Amino acid sequence: MTALARHLARMIEATGPIPISQYMALALGHPEHGYYMTRDPLGARGDFTTAPEVSQMFGELIGLWIADAWIAQGRPKHFILAELGPGRGTLMADALRALRSVPGALDAARVHFVETSPVLRAAQQRLVPRATWHERFEQLPPDPLFLIANEFFDALPIAQYVKTERGWCERHVTLADGSSEENPRFIPALAPVATPATALPPAMRDAPLGSIGEISPVSTAIAEAVAARIARLGGAALIIDYGHMKSAAGDTLQALKAHQYVDVFATPGEADITAHVDFEALADAARRGGATPYGPVEQGAFLKALGIEARANALKARATPAQALAIDAALTRLTAPDQMGSLFKVLGLAAPSAPAPAGF
Repeated sequence: MTALARHLARMIEATGPIPISQYMALALGHPEHGYYMTRDPLGARGDFTTAPEVSQMFGELIGLWIADAWIAQGRPKHFILAELGPGRGTLMADALRALRSVPGALDAARVHFVETSPVLRAAQQRLVPRATWHERFEQLPPDPLFLIANEFFDALPIAQYVKTERGWCERHVTLADGSSEENPRFIPALAPVATPATALPPAMRDAPLGSIGEISPVSTAIAEAVAARIARLGGAALIIDYGHMKSAAGDTLQALKAHQYVDVFATPGEADITAHVDFEALADAARRGGATPYGPVEQGAFLKALGIEARANALKARATPAQALAIDAALTRLTAPDQMGSLFKVLGLAAPSAPAPAGF
């Protein structure tokens, strides 16, 4: 059993069941035993693969999107080019390479990463040594902000509520009967007192009994803070993740280990725990912050609008036959509806005075 599991068992024995949101936050971000604190989870040897690791085309197109938005907002002399949860730094490295083709863009960019994992920070340092690192979004300097968040929001803690006869009761995590600190088994349990229905989006409130509603106050707070910074200082943001366009009831909490789905409660600290992103909630938060949201649109349509097919053809023109096949495979994986093309959505944010950004 994991060290984090024993820690969680002691917490529950001492204070009682803990909310799903707290369980998820500790499983991923505990300073010593959290999943992201102790490993590089990406790639074939890890637990999952993100779009930047599939192909350079992804990061290059995002870099050109940033450059286009920067030009549309008057080419500010200096701007913060920030990424939330930047993985190994692959996306940013590819984006910076694309920025070199736009006169003045690379010189104006100040690269900043918001990252809590020491393991991933070391990987990012190797690929993007010019970056500056922060623990929280609020630490970014006060300049025009052009921000990327790819597969960041899905790993932020969610709260789950189950609709019962007595109302919406929050889902907690407790110890199963017969388990111990040395051999803990975790199971979900419901809070005895209902939460007011107003805590959930209106679209969820009339769901049938037994339904599960999910909200992520941490996610909407960050989206609102990003939007407020953009509204005040200028800039744009691109949020890319898997999720749903409209708020709706449903249980999307999941865990992934070695590219296979596993029990969320089985090995805390050893598996990636995520939930689908509610893009309608993020867009509403952005409006509250004062920015203008665009989309969400499906990733496949977005990348095609930015010219990924033309970029693939340009790369294939200089490729070996084997490389050309790999480029085609990557293009399919990023854009096909039955792969990442439909499940992943893209939400754009821009300053109120700015034109609609590319791809929307």
